[in-house]
Amino acid sequence: MAKMGSRKHLKRYKAPKTWPIHPKEDTWTVKPAPGSHPINESLSLTLVIRDILGLADNSREAKRIINSGNVLVDGRVIKDYKFPVGFMDIIEIPKTEESYRILLDLKGRLKLHPVDKNSSKLCKIVNKTTIKDGKTQLNLHDGQNLIVDDDYSVGDVITLKLEDNEIEDTFKFEDGATVLVTGGKHIGELGTISEIIINEASKPNTILIENSKKDTFLTLKDYAFVVGTDKPAISLLEVNK
Repeated sequence: MAKMGSRKHLKRYKAPKTWPIHPKEDTWTVKPAPGSHPINESLSLTLVIRDILGLADNSREAKRIINSGNVLVDGRVIKDYKFPVGFMDIIEIPKTEESYRILLDLKGRLKLHPVDKNSSKLCKIVNKTTIKDGKTQLNLHDGQNLIVDDDYSVGDVITLKLEDNEIEDTFKFEDGATVLVTGGKHIGELGTISEIIINEASKPNTILIENSKKDTFLTLKDYAFVVGTDKPAISLLEVNK
């Protein structure tokens, strides 16, 4: 029994810093199952329902809510209490008519931000391959794969309509794009790409970003998540603005 518990649960003081929970409130928390997001970049649905939204007093109540099909992630009913939810995922609670987008604050913690019902999801293209019939397969930051006819570039961000998973819009990774930083010491900051710096093969590519105060900083290209062209296309946490 102890071994099984250790696989499903995690001591709070060992929890990743991205989890918005207090390490001393309880001994254990539920860790997310392996899936679309790494453990340090995701939250279990139990943690969301019980600890963040306060819709349950304990794990048993949270499991009952989830198992009853009362929680949707990216438009799909999820009944796994350990299901991992991460950056840009959309969580819906139909009974309360509430929807949330998962974002990052300035400390790198995953936060739930209220959004309108039927909000689109933003997905970053992290890789792409050409498959048969000349079609392109896009590999997205949340583990999804999408087959498309049009040409897209790695680093671009697409918006998906959750009801049919169709591409609604595209935000190009280019000079002038509005980006949210997802890693490094500037995590959670919003700014505009001033310059894309292509380095030698042995060094990662970087970008120069200008924030709203007209200050500039350098960060890795991989840390930039485009959220709009001349301004954010989605609402953000107050700390991100």
